[in-house]
Amino acid sequence: MKTPEFLKEGDKVAIICPASYIKGNIDIALKIFSDWGLQVEVGTSVTTRFHQFAGTDEVRRQDLQAALDNPEIKAVFAARGGYGTVRIIDQLDFRKFKRHPKWIVGFSDITVLHAHLHHQVGVCSIHGQMPKSFDESTKDALTSLKCALFGHGMDGQYTQCTFPNRSGEGSGQLIGGNLAILHSMLASPSDGLYDNKILFIEDVGEQHYNIDRMLWTLKRANKFARLNGLIVGSFTSLKDSSPSFGQRFEEIIMDKVAEYDFPVCFDFPAGHIDNNHSLIMGKEITLKINQERTWIRYS
Repeated sequence: MKTPEFLKEGDKVAIICPASYIKGNIDIALKIFSDWGLQVEVGTSVTTRFHQFAGTDEVRRQDLQAALDNPEIKAVFAARGGYGTVRIIDQLDFRKFKRHPKWIVGFSDITVLHAHLHHQVGVCSIHGQMPKSFDESTKDALTSLKCALFGHGMDGQYTQCTFPNRSGEGSGQLIGGNLAILHSMLASPSDGLYDNKILFIEDVGEQHYNIDRMLWTLKRANKFARLNGLIVGSFTSLKDSSPSFGQRFEEIIMDKVAEYDFPVCFDFPAGHIDNNHSLIMGKEITLKINQERTWIRYS
């Protein structure tokens, strides 16, 4: 797995929109990037709208392709998620990108890109805060993003308190992202083996029964059987049915992995939250977990 070069002051980065259109602006993100010493190129798709998308599929594809191919661009940020990256992923050409890899940054719908880069291209990427979210982001989340981009220390420890972890230790490449997106990519070219890897999952706005259904699908597809660890991020704005489904999302998850012995941590600060800490997808990590605390060490 290739790791792109870390950023340095003076580098140029691009902001594009491969999915839904932006409501509002990204002025705060532009100011923060400037404070970090970065030059910013803003793509056409950031200010374009076609129905719910940031321009037509072709506009969004061309914008992302140009950023992937441009050797002056050292990182590509998805301005926001939403929906739409899957509509263009199979038309992207990664040949130049493979020769000169750069950081791809985003979360939620950008899980499509993270998975494709991992399973098809062999390049690490960053699951982290996107420019549209900078205005609500915590300082710690933005600091973790800067550390990931500039190659500063990413090892850390995190304390959980909402649900007991399953203790243990495991090592492997970090994969995953948004649960609904991972579920939607099963058996596609962007899907791949989860064997001996550390899986991260998060989601937002889902019904409890649908979380149960998606996890059953992954389990039946044999995705959990040979994992070396599971990191559960934020599951926010969840909806219950009437009558109630009868389980918290943590219980739903634990039911699906109860027969395995890999470590599981809950309440990890990543996903659709203001305190969305960055993760370097594709990197080898060691995950150490006890009942209340999680340690991550990057190799």
